[in-house]
Amino acid sequence: MIGQIILGLIVVAAGAAITIKADWIYQNIGGIPSAEKYLGTEGGSRLAYKLIGMAASIVGFLIMTNLIEGVLKGFANLIIPG
Repeated sequence: MIGQIILGLIVVAAGAAITIKADWIYQNIGGIPSAEKYLGTEGGSRLAYKLIGMAASIVGFLIMTNLIEGVLKGFANLIIPG
């Protein structure tokens, strides 16, 4: 239980750092070509990094509250019915 909360907090912190430092990540790692193509011109990669960070934060909260298993089962049932 405590380990699950700590892991969730680490994932949330990593997601928040990715979201906050999206411009720094863009400058040091570079752009994402598909994000530039589909999400806009120069700001597409920064938006993609922010979306990745927000998704990581949401997954972290799901881990902390022990809801991740139900969400993954729901997605699996959508892909593989039965």
